[in-house]
Amino acid sequence: MPLIVLGVAAAIFSPAVACSAPPQAPAGLQTVLDRMVTKDGARGVTVLVFRHGHLLYRVDAGDIARDARLPVASASKWLTAALVMSVVDDGLLSLDEPIGRRLPAFTGAAAGITLRQILSFTSGQGSLAGLVDLRQDPGLSLAESARAIARRPLEDKPGAVFRYGSPALQVAGALVEQATGKSWARLFEERLGRPLGLAHTTWGSPLWPDMPPADIHNPNLQGGLVTTAEDYGRFLTMLDAGGRHAGRRILSAASVARMESVQTRGARIAFVPAGATAAGLQYGLGNWCEVVEAGSRCSVVSSPGAFGTYPWIDRRHDLYGLFFMQRRLPLVEKDIRAARRIIVRAASGGPSR
Repeated sequence: MPLIVLGVAAAIFSPAVACSAPPQAPAGLQTVLDRMVTKDGARGVTVLVFRHGHLLYRVDAGDIARDARLPVASASKWLTAALVMSVVDDGLLSLDEPIGRRLPAFTGAAAGITLRQILSFTSGQGSLAGLVDLRQDPGLSLAESARAIARRPLEDKPGAVFRYGSPALQVAGALVEQATGKSWARLFEERLGRPLGLAHTTWGSPLWPDMPPADIHNPNLQGGLVTTAEDYGRFLTMLDAGGRHAGRRILSAASVARMESVQTRGARIAFVPAGATAAGLQYGLGNWCEVVEAGSRCSVVSSPGAFGTYPWIDRRHDLYGLFFMQRRLPLVEKDIRAARRIIVRAASGGPSR
């Protein structure tokens, strides 16, 4: 498929402003994307790159529809954390309140687990390797899901060990539903879906891909999102703007900053997924911290998924974007990083850091 470049005509993401001619996709980017298709085995790839709320360019390679809806696996975690933080913003939940006060099924050491530990995968409840939440019946309620997780023994002392992909996000979902009196799907639509215009985004369960969303009451909150590249771009635009979208506050700036702050410093890193190859990775709330500045602030954050979708925000260079595809992340991760270096180098006018 030929290169497709869209400039600031992307007013679907933000109001139009007067500006000079939009940048073109950098030389070399198409070559890397074509390699993802011809050598890495991706059927098709879409890349969106933004700056200051405007789409700089879009590049499509291979066979991928412009409006393709794909499961994004762990890229779901970023939206889960954002919805949870919107409830924290309302004062209905606290990051540091022990969950046993609201969910009595959690007893002993598990009663002291906090929402902060859940969102940073330091709650001691295992890792993605167990597939505990992925195997749960999506027809359950999130409350039932949380009670089933409560019956499992802890693998680590809460707060001491990072194990990526534990089933704990289902517990966060149960807390959200209890605190608001609304289902996850309804709350998502009210707080993120409609305000951001995520018209093609739904929650499901990866092992039940054909189950209608209306029948799913226990959506998989770490990997069940199905969306389009443009919808995910709208979500990233809100985060890049510090929680605002189209003049409306979606998340507080403080919540965005907390999400982009290291939460795992001092914890033993015991389990990371295939494809997480960068040295020194830390984790925030629902997203990876790829680059940590002074203190705990993350200047480059991301939430890549096992199926190849890779959203990122680079605050050092005022860029953000995503790679959107369906191909196992370890098979394309090297070329995604190569493409990101090309994108940053072109935008900054010099070698990328």
